[in-house]
Amino acid sequence: MKVNEIFTSIQGESSYAGLPCMFIRMTGCNLRCSYCDTTYAYYEGIELSEDEIMNEVRRAGISLVEITGGEPLLQREVYHLIKRLLDEGYKVLVETNGSMSIKEIDRRAVIILDIKTPGSGMCEEMDLSNLDYIKLDDEIKFVLTNRDDYEWAREFISRYSLGERCRVLFSPAFGILYPETLSKWVIEDRLDVRLNLQLHKYIFGSDKRAV
Repeated sequence: MKVNEIFTSIQGESSYAGLPCMFIRMTGCNLRCSYCDTTYAYYEGIELSEDEIMNEVRRAGISLVEITGGEPLLQREVYHLIKRLLDEGYKVLVETNGSMSIKEIDRRAVIILDIKTPGSGMCEEMDLSNLDYIKLDDEIKFVLTNRDDYEWAREFISRYSLGERCRVLFSPAFGILYPETLSKWVIEDRLDVRLNLQLHKYIFGSDKRAV
């Protein structure tokens, strides 16, 4: 597999925010979102075997592991890596951009699925069949750039009854939409979503790649 980086940090997003986490960032992405903060993962990386990756995970001594990208599902070998991590007792989060099917991911993993809003420039690339496979303990994340994105996401949640199917996260695009502004909208509408700040950026800085 081509891996961009493996590192330990504090989980900055999702319902697992604040927990120590081991990150495996895969190389390659099929989308080009307007606000992407990991463009270095488009091409940079080295080839590692599954055993080499597992050795790094074991050395870290952290039970929470996230596989992310880029888009990790572009590499077929990732599916077996997820299964192996789960078989060895790790809690596995899989963050995916919403354009690839999650059907074949081991059901024990927690999926963090992006639904791209119009502000991303990629909302037409979503595989909405993924909503058929989402589980109650999975999470759907909307990154919002402005009020139009907010209204779009609110309507999407209602149309697909997302609140009954999984956890829903609203994330303000860092440096574009103020968290205070998004918080105000959510409170005013009594929207049943979790505000999803990129905690690691507030702790380590927006340009820090790894700890």
